[in-house]
Amino acid sequence: MDHMASGNGLSDSQGGYRLTSKDTTLPAGKPAAYRFAVTGPDGKPVTEFAVDQTKRMHFYAIRSDLTGFQHVHPTMAADGTWSADLSALAPGSWRVFASFTPNTGTGTGRGADFVLSRAVTVPGNAAKTPLPAPATGTEADGYTVTVKGEPMAGMAQPLTVSITKEGKPVTDLEPYLDTYAHLTAFHEGDAAFAHLHPTTKVTGDNGGPDLSFHAELPTSGNWRLFLQFQTGGKLHTAALTLRVG
Repeated sequence: MDHMASGNGLSDSQGGYRLTSKDTTLPAGKPAAYRFAVTGPDGKPVTEFAVDQTKRMHFYAIRSDLTGFQHVHPTMAADGTWSADLSALAPGSWRVFASFTPNTGTGTGRGADFVLSRAVTVPGNAAKTPLPAPATGTEADGYTVTVKGEPMAGMAQPLTVSITKEGKPVTDLEPYLDTYAHLTAFHEGDAAFAHLHPTTKVTGDNGGPDLSFHAELPTSGNWRLFLQFQTGGKLHTAALTLRVG
C-alpha cells in the first residue's frame, strides 16, 4: 500500500512521535551507520510499524545543496533502535529523513504516516554544488528520463515520466518497492521533502515506458526530483530539477 504522508518532513516531531538520535555528525568519505529511534506519545521507542511499499521504514539522506541523495531501508533491533547504513558522504550539512507508519498505540498515530528529520554535519571542506537548471529530461546509466507536467504549488497535479534507452521505449522495468519507479523530491533552500505517489499499477514483471504519478508539491520554487527504477536486477537513480509555479 502506498500512503500519503503529511507535512514537509522538516521537523523531528509530529503528533506525539519524535525522531531521536545521538548522531549529530557522520564521517566523510567512508560508509557510516546512522542510528536512531522513533518514540511515541508515551515517550517509549516504537517497535511496531506497518509495511509501506514492502518496507517498515524508508530512510533518506540529502545534502543541503540537494546532492548526495541516498534512499536506504534500515534494520531495527529489538529495543526499537534503527541502523541506516549509508554510503560515503561528502562534507557539508545534511538532513536525514525517516518515513514510517506506526502500527501500535491509539489515536491519530496508529495508521498515520509520518516523515520526520534531523540535521547531520559531515566535517570537512564543503564545496557547494549549484543546483542544475530546471529541465524536462535527464540521463542515468544510459537511460533517458523525460518528465511531463506543470505542477502548481499546493495543488494535486498529474506528472508523467517516460523512460527510453537509445531512443527506444523501455518496457522491462522491474517492480521495485511495489511500483515500477519510486519518485522523491526535495525543495531548494530548505530541503523540504515530498514523495510523489505512483498511480501506475504493477501488473507484471515488466513495466514502462510511461509512468504516472500524483504530484502535490506544497511550495513554489525549484524541486530536485530523484527517480529510482530497476532493470536487470540493477537499481538506477535519475535526478532532475523541476520548477513549480
